[in-house]
Amino acid sequence: MSLKVGDQAPDFKLYNSEKQEVNLADYRGKNVVVLFFPLAFTSVCTAELCQMRDDINTYKNLNSDVVAISVDSLFTLGKFKEEQQLPFPLLSDFNKETSQAFGSYYEDFAFGMHGVSKRSAFVVDKDGIIRYAEVLEKASDVPDFVAIKSTLESL
Repeated sequence: MSLKVGDQAPDFKLYNSEKQEVNLADYRGKNVVVLFFPLAFTSVCTAELCQMRDDINTYKNLNSDVVAISVDSLFTLGKFKEEQQLPFPLLSDFNKETSQAFGSYYEDFAFGMHGVSKRSAFVVDKDGIIRYAEVLEKASDVPDFVAIKSTLESL
């Protein structure tokens, strides 16, 4: 199942790297960029999230928050967040339910791994409606940040 623009975003309850539960519903009233990424500490994921880090004020000025989700444990995500000084929540989808609900899920990934988040980006508006959806098949590709910002500017 893949989500598309106009769909209600599936709510989720995941733990962040500070061991606090985060719900998508917590962001009602604000726009939120929801990023899924395959694995912490890998080169493309690090570059993608550091690009978001370096541009975080642009997203704040567009009245949006950013969350990033992977199937890594919250402990791994905590170390990754600390090392890369990421100023937004990293959420652990260790049980893979949220990745599957968003259609952002590899059954089979590299090195014989199963059940890894696909790199993808969603813009969810203040009412919980998806306004931008991009699910990438190739883990080496990165989301279209220009399109994400353009979507946020239109909200």
